[in-house]
Amino acid sequence: MTLPLPFRKRRARDAARQDWIEERLREARMVVADVVNHSAQVGATEAGNNWIGFVIHHAPGPMLAVLPTVEMAKRSSRGRIDPLIKDSAALKERVSPARSRDAGNSMLSKEFPGGILVLTGANSATGLRSMPARYVFLDEVDAYPGSADEEGDPVTLAEARTTTFAHRRKVFMVSTPTIRGMSRIEREFEASDQRRYYVPCPHCGHMQWLEFERLRWDKGRPETAAYHCAGCETPIAEHHKTQMLEQGEWRATAVSADPTSIGFHLSALYSPIGWKSWEQIARDWLAAQGSDEMLRAARNTLLGETWVESGEAPEWQRLADPREVFAAQIPAGGLFLTAGADVQKDRIEVDVWAWGRGMTSWLVDHIVIPGGPDDPTCWDSLTSLLGQTWTHENGAIMTLAKLAIDTGYESAAVYAWSRKQGIAQVAPVKGLEGFNRATPVSGPTYVDATVNGRKLKRGARLWTVATATFKAETYRYLRIERPSDEDIAQGARHPAGTIHLPDWADSEWLKQLVAEQLVTIRDKRGYARQEWQKLRERNEALDTRVYARAAAWILGADRFDERMWRQLEAQAGVEPPSVAPDVAPYADQNKTEPEAGRITAPRRRGWKISTPRYME
Repeated sequence: MTLPLPFRKRRARDAARQDWIEERLREARMVVADVVNHSAQVGATEAGNNWIGFVIHHAPGPMLAVLPTVEMAKRSSRGRIDPLIKDSAALKERVSPARSRDAGNSMLSKEFPGGILVLTGANSATGLRSMPARYVFLDEVDAYPGSADEEGDPVTLAEARTTTFAHRRKVFMVSTPTIRGMSRIEREFEASDQRRYYVPCPHCGHMQWLEFERLRWDKGRPETAAYHCAGCETPIAEHHKTQMLEQGEWRATAVSADPTSIGFHLSALYSPIGWKSWEQIARDWLAAQGSDEMLRAARNTLLGETWVESGEAPEWQRLADPREVFAAQIPAGGLFLTAGADVQKDRIEVDVWAWGRGMTSWLVDHIVIPGGPDDPTCWDSLTSLLGQTWTHENGAIMTLAKLAIDTGYESAAVYAWSRKQGIAQVAPVKGLEGFNRATPVSGPTYVDATVNGRKLKRGARLWTVATATFKAETYRYLRIERPSDEDIAQGARHPAGTIHLPDWADSEWLKQLVAEQLVTIRDKRGYARQEWQKLRERNEALDTRVYARAAAWILGADRFDERMWRQLEAQAGVEPPSVAPDVAPYADQNKTEPEAGRITAPRRRGWKISTPRYME
């Protein structure tokens, strides 16, 4: 039976529209390596949000959007998705306001005809397995935790939601890259066809993708920055960029391991006029020189490239030379104490560290408690350590602000002891190999614990530590160049992060501190990854340093503002610096510093460090 002409035309029009939709969404997976702030520089996150709008409008279906944390998902919903819906007539018509009855529109869930958008965090296993999804948007995947509630890799869990949609599924993944061998986005990009955006030279027409090495400027004059063409070597002024971007095209530079996977790379060099200028890129690069932390951030955020972590172990003999004779148990710069405890079969080893501004640190004490976890007197001695005091150079008496204890060996005994001590001073920790610079310590999570032979559901609090992050940080700090005695006499300060070791630290302890090395290995599929491997059997000094550093993070030291540091200095009777030294590597640098001035405080017995309730 022949259909009437109007019906045949409608069917043809619908078929053409569906073909257009499928052509636009043909990629089973898209990988974008974004290199700066997504919305402000190259717009990768905004592209993902536009894709969400396209799905709601043209190709409805179940969709999952994953941010690094649930809190970030809520902020994205309020700050990006809700305005997107509100300001688009087509989307506003399809997604009812949250305040209307039976709207199906909440902060983390948006219903629309033919589908639903669910937003969740990579730290929530429940959110990642809540529903099947045809579309998945994974934002800032390199900031995801290594495991979602200890149920597995968040990316793998999210992608598993698309299984039932087979070839019709679409996955869009974006991120700023982080560490070579640890970066998820790097791994995905290397498995793709690695597309680069080629633009023409305005002088000779040569097509090229923009490389940082060709951005050049006169020494000390970043305002002269210009891009030099790979074809004719003629300097290209930045005002040509708009025309170059309009005439550019994406070109694959590799053969994809999966024909359905395509990848894109953009650096800040492509930022449109008015966003990130070539001059500003040059200034940022120059400002980063001399600091591994700043160079890493510049390589990640400006160039969109991974940072190659230097994990070469320093020579232990070199650490012996700058050992110091402290004027007191705690030198003047130390403002609070943390400890790391490593539980062994026949002993518990504890190192006590003092911390100051910029996360500068001093080894204060090394304690070996004999007996092991099966010996009650061993735990009694560790309990006594919580009340032990150390004397500050200015006369203040300090106790431990926080002790982090490893749960990797005899975890039941560790949990039982930790429960008796409470949460204020003791933090059970579990080390996970891998880098996580955004949140090197996550938690606490509640885990089952066996106490006095009775299993308690969610009976213990556990903090998870990305040990690779703090090991790499420790090695960087050990390599810091110290000012000479002459420079110190003239007022020079030790750089932030300097590790001060006492003269009593013997060769065995020094060898343990540098007992591991970061190596790059490749798995069966050829993907590179980095892991820490032992150079010698004993590494307790490095482990306890990592746990003590994690304790400082749990206390919030990486986020202390100027007011908090001055409060600690007042308690110790320390004169605050007229100009604050480098801030902590993870601190909020947008805080306003109070007016500098001398704070005098009487020498006192007792020590207090304010710990925000949410950090307990």
